[in-house]
Amino acid sequence: MKKMFFCSAALVAALGACAQKNATAVKYAQYISVQDAKKQLTIIASDAMEGRETGKPGADRAAKYLAGEYKKLGLLPANKGSFFLDVPLTVTAFNFKSLAINGKALTYGTDYSTAGGAGTQNIKTNEVVFVGYGTEEEVAAADLTGKTVLIIGETKPGTATDANQQRRGVNTIAVRRKNPALILVVAPVRPGMAGKTSERTSLRKDATQGGSNAQGAANAAGRAIAITISPATANDLVKASGKTYDDLKAAATQATVAAQTFKADVSADYETVVNDAKAVDIVAYMPGSDPKLKDEVVVFSAHYDHIGMLPEGTPGDRINNGADDDGSGTTGILEIARAFSAAKKAGKGPRRTLLFLGNVGEEKGLLGSEYYSEHPVFPLEKTVADLNIDMIGRRDPAHEGKPDYCYLIGSDKLSTTLHKISENANSTYTKLAIDYKYNDPKDPERIYYRSDHYNFAKHNIPIVFYFDGVHADYHRVSDEVDKIDFPLLVKRAQLTFYTGWELANRVERPSVDVSNDMPNSR
Repeated sequence: MKKMFFCSAALVAALGACAQKNATAVKYAQYISVQDAKKQLTIIASDAMEGRETGKPGADRAAKYLAGEYKKLGLLPANKGSFFLDVPLTVTAFNFKSLAINGKALTYGTDYSTAGGAGTQNIKTNEVVFVGYGTEEEVAAADLTGKTVLIIGETKPGTATDANQQRRGVNTIAVRRKNPALILVVAPVRPGMAGKTSERTSLRKDATQGGSNAQGAANAAGRAIAITISPATANDLVKASGKTYDDLKAAATQATVAAQTFKADVSADYETVVNDAKAVDIVAYMPGSDPKLKDEVVVFSAHYDHIGMLPEGTPGDRINNGADDDGSGTTGILEIARAFSAAKKAGKGPRRTLLFLGNVGEEKGLLGSEYYSEHPVFPLEKTVADLNIDMIGRRDPAHEGKPDYCYLIGSDKLSTTLHKISENANSTYTKLAIDYKYNDPKDPERIYYRSDHYNFAKHNIPIVFYFDGVHADYHRVSDEVDKIDFPLLVKRAQLTFYTGWELANRVERPSVDVSNDMPNSR
């Protein structure tokens, strides 16, 4: 009986400690509030931030604002006394100057459009070679070296082997192998996809993997660029052949036709300018309180950059405010920092160290998180997990009118422990409907690879990615603060907080005990 009594007493004590622990977590989760989230997001996604494009003044303005907010909360600068980690970039600006056929200058956006390129060229040719759809069979015997090549901007009927190829449509690989001077692709002209001037931002390779972006751009100078021309422009181009473009297309559709060459003067002028630039990741941390655990780090991440502004002259609203993408996630980790800060002031600070990582360059290809993973301010081997928030302020069409939900991605890909912690946090506190749709290795959207958690997961660091799905305002100027569901944003941020609270305070770090079933590369 005594033994049973002591066991029961121990059980009661354990349950009491658990209840007290839960009550403490709940108390500080309330600091994540609708009122404060709305205040923060209204600033982060304001017109003053100009769409927060990486390398532009608006993103720099946003970074300084966020660092100031972390400082007010009592967090510390993690990079040698600075809240910023410089991310060295190369900006490659491609400027398409002109295109003319038989001496007639064409109008950009009506007669032709471009989708970027590389190199600097002033091209003049007096012959055009038509190669149908540009398939391997159609170009096999053609001499295309130094010539202007005309192709149909569609997949040849009956040749597409899978859905991905169908989506890609025209394929210029076979044509480019033959070293043409210029490729003209006949398709509807959609100037909104890119202007005459386009920019590509990348990590400066000599700061990461060796080599030079400038050298890479120079090497690309000899690679033919593809220009979209309208069917009407194509008719003007081929009229010397005595046929219409529709005649040529019909023949190419019926059979593999030999390349046809006809006279036409084509000139094109374009240039590429490569400049170094920099942006910053935000690195703010809260030291752990436990001497045995404080060297281990839990990361809360969100990218604060967005896609900037539409070109000058665009009618109406030009600013992509990115309230949901990813102003909502940036607000979320700021609110989580606020909750932990309140706990620390009350003597309930985390046992492990917390890093609040604001990534730049996510929209350019996960650049900020990639750079951090190669130049971490805390050792990756001491990094326990990354909880990454990218879009938590909206509902997608699949969940309209349904219970509050959140997509969780990656929680079970590396660690059974982390997955159980995540599931328990939701079942105990937030009770969201968790949707694991995007966890499928065959997911055609490949969401697992499309946010900053990926650069932790590829180093075998357990991750959870919190996401609300894709909605009609994704990457549009209509992604505005007035469309944010703030109570739902708060609930999702609280789920992240509860998961992080457990990770920060439990004795054991989550095990890495799962063989990731996702494909190795994105």
